[in-house]
Amino acid sequence: MDLGYHVPVFEIDGGTPAIAGELARVGEAAEASGATWLSFMDHFFQIEPTGLPAESNMLEGYTTLGYLAAHTSTVSVGLLVTGVTYRHPGVLAKIVTTLDVLSGGRAVLGIGAAWFEREHRGLGVPYPPLAERFERLEEAVQICNQMWDPDNNGPYEGKHYQLAETLCLPQPINRPKVLIGGGGERKTLRLVAQYGDACNLFATTPEEVEHKLDVLRRHCDDVGRDYDDIRVTVVANRGSLTPDTHDDFVREMADYAKLGVQTAIVMPPGGKPAAWIDAIAPVVPRLAELG
Repeated sequence: MDLGYHVPVFEIDGGTPAIAGELARVGEAAEASGATWLSFMDHFFQIEPTGLPAESNMLEGYTTLGYLAAHTSTVSVGLLVTGVTYRHPGVLAKIVTTLDVLSGGRAVLGIGAAWFEREHRGLGVPYPPLAERFERLEEAVQICNQMWDPDNNGPYEGKHYQLAETLCLPQPINRPKVLIGGGGERKTLRLVAQYGDACNLFATTPEEVEHKLDVLRRHCDDVGRDYDDIRVTVVANRGSLTPDTHDDFVREMADYAKLGVQTAIVMPPGGKPAAWIDAIAPVVPRLAELG
């Protein structure tokens, strides 16, 4: 099992002028620890699950990834996850392509149906009903796949998006993997089966994750997809993970590793996240031993 880091909090010791330097140190610490993944949220207001108010610091995700790409060299970088409503899919494909080229082939397209209504209303971004957002999500993935096909620069005609050309040059160095976030059993996991290279679930309980993966297997059977081709990742949001709780964390993740989970993603706190990453780095080789 690999370890990844997802950074949702930008309340950094030293205030706004210290954010850039601390994030550079986060990238260095993540790679030094042996992590394989580094991500940010795709939000413009802070979200309630962090325990912070909407007025807290929040950076735009792809700009932040571009900055981190210049301060890292091995770790995969992406958003967990891009909200489909925020960028036209053709523009999104170009953004992710640019990230891939400038990072040397390390970009991942994490994407989901978006959910934070306050943020949409606040910034004037249209917030379609849920069913439409899922339709747009499917079309967005189709458009990205077409734009990353060097032999197909032709039009795309969908219900919600129409592109006269899907020209995308340069092409990515490595065709970005598509990670679809969420555990919705009827729509989200079907899209994972049909289009995803990876899924992302919350590590609620091993029993619930096992159930979600069983649903995903059934969707894979329905669409003729090999389930084993899909990478399974979980957000293990353990705010209590400290140097003194490594053993508990590894024991807990062992139950998920038995289910085939390949990456556990943890969230550094605000303040000094790079120092927190340094402190839990010994977990990485222990997780690797789980398989």
